[in-house]
Amino acid sequence: MGKLLYSAAMSLDGFIAGPGGDMGWLAPYTGDASADELAAEVGALLVGRRTFSGDDPYRGTEAEGKAFGGLWDGPQVVLTRGVAPAVPGVTFCSSLAEGVAAAQAAAGEKTVNVLGASVGRACVEAGLLDEVAVMVMPVLLGDGVRLFERAGSPVRLELLAQEGTSLRYRVLR
Repeated sequence: MGKLLYSAAMSLDGFIAGPGGDMGWLAPYTGDASADELAAEVGALLVGRRTFSGDDPYRGTEAEGKAFGGLWDGPQVVLTRGVAPAVPGVTFCSSLAEGVAAAQAAAGEKTVNVLGASVGRACVEAGLLDEVAVMVMPVLLGDGVRLFERAGSPVRLELLAQEGTSLRYRVLR
């Protein structure tokens, strides 16, 4: 089975989305080479419903609605408690365990890329997350959705790689 990797582009002050889930802030910063490398290792996405249905940083471009701005195409697993619509190439699951199992089966030996702050937090709390990759963008948003918003004991990380403002960590258990 491939690893579970939570990845996100983040403002310098720790936000992955602006107020109300706004992702428009990210548009000027897309096209980073580390995103290309990340897309190449991904076999499936495990996505939260708000992220799946939310604001698209590529809105109004040819890349709208496409993961990694069109650099990646493949199976997506979306966690939802609500009614799941029929979307080609997308599996909807109602529990984290079911979603992780479906995403790992779809990814095979490749990486399952976790998208969405709530799903990232749930994977950490369940002891399932293997790595975190963050691309720090040169902007201060001031408000919005934080990379991690959780109470409790610290989660220890080990730096695996740093290239410019892209950081990759292993979650220590």
